[in-house]
This record gives sequence, C-alpha cells and structure tokens, in this order.
Amino acid sequence: MSVKSRTATVGQPAPDFTLADQHRTPFHLTEALGAGPAVLVFLRGFA
Repeated sequence: MSVKSRTATVGQPAPDFTLADQHRTPFHLTEALGAGPAVLVFLRGFA
C-alpha cells in the first residue's frame, strides 16, 4: 500500500492562500511575494 505525502518539499512553491493575521487583517501570500521572498511560520496551539 502506498501513501501519498502532502508534505512540501524544499524549493516547492506554496499554494496561494489568504489568512487572517493576529489583528484579523487578511494576509494574502501573493501580495507578500510581490514585495520579495516570504517565510511562512505556522504555530500549532498558539493562542
């Protein structure tokens, strides 16, 4: 049985998305990338 991984690989572009930031302002990945490279950090269980 094979399992298809959904994990990103090094150098793989992130899909475009929009999320709310800590001030509930929409964050658009395409807008951030327009200003240059972006680093994405996802904190699990952060409140």
